[in-house]
Amino acid sequence: MCLENYARVRLLRRSQLQTPNTLTSYRKDIQNYIAFLQAEDFSVEEATHYQVRAYLASLMANDMQARSVNKIISTLRSFYKFLQREGLVKHNPLLLVRNLKTPKNLPVFIEEERLIELLNNEQTFSGDFSGIRDRLVMEILFGTGIRRSELLSIKHSDINFFNQTIRILGKGNKERIIPIYPTLAQLLDEFIKIKEQQFEIKTTQLIVTDKGGDASVSLVYKIVTHYLSTISTQLKVSPHVLRHSFATSLLNRGAAINDIKELLGHANLAATQIYAHSSVEKLKSIYKQAHPKA
Repeated sequence: MCLENYARVRLLRRSQLQTPNTLTSYRKDIQNYIAFLQAEDFSVEEATHYQVRAYLASLMANDMQARSVNKIISTLRSFYKFLQREGLVKHNPLLLVRNLKTPKNLPVFIEEERLIELLNNEQTFSGDFSGIRDRLVMEILFGTGIRRSELLSIKHSDINFFNQTIRILGKGNKERIIPIYPTLAQLLDEFIKIKEQQFEIKTTQLIVTDKGGDASVSLVYKIVTHYLSTISTQLKVSPHVLRHSFATSLLNRGAAINDIKELLGHANLAATQIYAHSSVEKLKSIYKQAHPKA
């Protein structure tokens, strides 16, 4: 097995705490980097910080955003640290490569009034199985703020109807308990009963396809973008927008930033602070509308 394949496989084996989507991203980033080096007649062992910088420059020339480039830098750092531990390279060229400066973008969210109107409108979702499932997907994402991957990992046994909570398995296999409101608990109960009647093959996975199979990331994305597009003209209408909307709504209604951190499953408070900036922007808007001299 050549050096590149060996290192790639071993890196992935040591990343067991990462999600499947993260591992796929790591693999792709490393493969693209190796392909660049090969096109320039360099190997991983020979590459210096000059080759790394040339690769990063090529990404930026193709209009890749600074945040995405920094993620690739992080992946390559881990890659070379692994190679050093295995004795496959002597030097880590990433030691001389710095992260790019990134703008602090506010999270994109949709006003809670529009979301509530969408979810409460009986005409929004069809009455068949797919319509009920779609509504549940939207309700869970906005009602809990969980990630798309976390939604797909929910099993029937994770739902506690008595306490009205859901056990979520987050990044790094960390569990957290999230409360749910009564109407969401009722919708969950109804959906599970309908699903068991609909399909002969039983599955413990909560969200399934129209044929009863385990749902995919692309299906959840398709569901969310379809319904959000009916109430928003903004370009970004991904499942993560519902996560942002959840956090922003809680903060605007007085929830403490530390409590929002726990609900979102953030490892540190810095990741949650972006929603405080979002709330400040709303205050600025209210100030401009209300103050006589604004």
